Amino acid sequence: MTVAERLKKHCPKPIYDCTYRELYAGISQMVNEMIAERKPEPCQKKLYYVSAEFLIGKLLVSNLLSLGIYDQVERLLTENGKSLNEVEGAEEEPSLGNGGLGRLAACFMDSVAALNLCGDGIGLCYRFGLFKQVFEENRQTEQPNPWMDTSSFLEKGRRSYEIPCGDTVLHSREYTISVVGEKRVNALHLFDLETVDETLVEEGILYDKAQIEKNLTLFLYPDDSDEAGKLLRLYQQYFMVANGARLILDECRERGGNLRRLYDYAVIQINDTHPVLMIPELIYLLVKEGIGIREATEIVKKTCAYTNHTILAEALECWPLAMMRKVVPHLVPMIQVLDEWTKKKYSNPKVAIIDADNRVQMANLAIHNTFSINGVAFLHTEILKHSELNHFYQIYPERFNNKTNGITFRRWLTQCNPDLDAFLCRTIGDRFRKDPSALEDLLAHAKDKKVLEELLIIKQANKRRLCEYLPWELNENSIFDIQIKRLHEYKRQQLNLLYLIDRYLSIKAGKLPSMPITAIFGAKAAPAYTIAKDIIHLILCMQELTENDSEVSPYLRVAMVENYNVTSASRLIPACEVSQQISLASKEASGTGNMKLMLNGAITLGTEDGANVEIHRLVGDDNIYIFGARAETVLKRYGEKSYVAREYYETVPELKRAVDFITGDKLCSVGNRQCLKRLQNELIEKDWFMTFPDFAAYKETRNAVYSDYQDRMEWAKKMLVNIAMAGYFSSDRTIMEYNTQLWKLK
Repeated sequence: MTVAERLKKHCPKPIYDCTYRELYAGISQMVNEMIAERKPEPCQKKLYYVSAEFLIGKLLVSNLLSLGIYDQVERLLTENGKSLNEVEGAEEEPSLGNGGLGRLAACFMDSVAALNLCGDGIGLCYRFGLFKQVFEENRQTEQPNPWMDTSSFLEKGRRSYEIPCGDTVLHSREYTISVVGEKRVNALHLFDLETVDETLVEEGILYDKAQIEKNLTLFLYPDDSDEAGKLLRLYQQYFMVANGARLILDECRERGGNLRRLYDYAVIQINDTHPVLMIPELIYLLVKEGIGIREATEIVKKTCAYTNHTILAEALECWPLAMMRKVVPHLVPMIQVLDEWTKKKYSNPKVAIIDADNRVQMANLAIHNTFSINGVAFLHTEILKHSELNHFYQIYPERFNNKTNGITFRRWLTQCNPDLDAFLCRTIGDRFRKDPSALEDLLAHAKDKKVLEELLIIKQANKRRLCEYLPWELNENSIFDIQIKRLHEYKRQQLNLLYLIDRYLSIKAGKLPSMPITAIFGAKAAPAYTIAKDIIHLILCMQELTENDSEVSPYLRVAMVENYNVTSASRLIPACEVSQQISLASKEASGTGNMKLMLNGAITLGTEDGANVEIHRLVGDDNIYIFGARAETVLKRYGEKSYVAREYYETVPELKRAVDFITGDKLCSVGNRQCLKRLQNELIEKDWFMTFPDFAAYKETRNAVYSDYQDRMEWAKKMLVNIAMAGYFSSDRTIMEYNTQLWKLK
């Protein structure tokens, strides 16, 4: 049956008469039909990737590409006066994640399916996601972000479980989203609460956090600034793993597996600390099956692997034992036994599962009871091994390994930048689609003026499209300098802002840049993260200032995208020319935005942090701009407690001028003085992520970027080298490494 014949079955009228909403519904039904026709291939051993986030983005186009019918559908629509882009516009983006953690999980699931491996994701089905970011009076406000009722790719699953939580039993409901590869269809198993009550949400994202039986799956990362919020997060994490553990054991039985050899049938990748309760939960369930606790522990240890994503103390979760007794009283004896065994074997209190303050250290629980601990970039893994987790590395050196993160080129090149994808196919052939390392063939064209000019033309077209997409009138002939990532002090959006303030003041003083600059931000701040929200406030104030000042706006514009998500990222990334990757060295585990931007021809301005280290190694000194203190310097400052922010503030005049401007009359006329003063004080008195020491080097390096940008052929050559060397960062490569070294799937 042809695509046209299939689509005719699912559309209520001829294509040319259909609304885009009707076409979206019809095409997605056709896609679901074609997915269902694929017979699942049997597998002996299966991967279960357990993650609090799966930031999958819109699915229609990626499914059409995976099914091999994208071109046919696009042509059919065009012949009938319709646009596939407009059809995609009718799709709601699943609100199942926030930042890099969730986007990585989505890329990994895509690669697992693309490589024809048997592997499913396990997570929660959040009704309202993280939140929808809305800007009001130059400040972030939060609204629910509903998506489930309009999703054509979310299907009700067949499984439901009774989950003991505290003194009650919660009833779950499985939903699934198909993950489509060229040959295989895998699944995301997303668990919801049967008794969830969306009407519990009142103003904004406020709701009664104590009503677990009604609120558990409403939002990702509930505000945990009070005890009710902390308890809710713990309930949520347990609900995820309890459902996941039951599904894993059920599927093992259905495949005829022996639970005593669970590791022959399943491998469980624990993505960060949120799912670590999977370990005691599996032990508990195996003990209920009549298996002794020591044997059950060894089974789980051979089945589970742990990915560490951070060295930030606040992200290495720990839970008071008293809280555990409220939420998972049946698991506390298991955790206490595991802790007792650990303390008998190792005297170092840093490796205890239950610490001296009676808190359960989740990373410690994972490290002792998994067969693998991996970091996500070379530098990150080296810091784990030789600094932050060295006490564990001395015990388990064979368990530590690196798996540098990756991105799926199907989403972040073929789908989001079709002009560049087509150009690459014309220039070097399409082998890179199966073998991303083949992008290096582009290096042979580094001196070809025609190739370099075409790269610049493609970038300009993407900038023009972004200008059409964004709600402001921006200058497409300016430099597009972009920082898009979660709002956190360690990512140092505040350093970017200090530069922009300095540039603003220079323009006001008559020092005009030779090229106009458009600085674009995209980020959400956690609702209870006050300083992060103050940074957003400062960005939005600078946006208003630069937009409305006729002396400045021709030379400098600051803009912040509202409700930054995968959809907006797919417009911003192809248009970006300067990629801001300026986290404090040692703090960014990897990053994946840096990889997406590199692949699409942006040049990195960054610190020697995370995967920037590997980007630098691949592209060489001439094709990246590195500045700032190295990781060893930063770690030494922390260790010696030698950094005093005020000393820099008082001795670097341009820095002081920029910091003082934050509470000056100009900004306060468009902003909230209390918020701006709080941020200013945080910088002067604390600056925990060392913005001030890097300011001078950052300013000098950023100015050099803008100067070099004006030699268009040399800049195009830098673009070409970055694109050519991006093949290493394919998530297909990462997944192949996981599989050959850890998972051993057939």
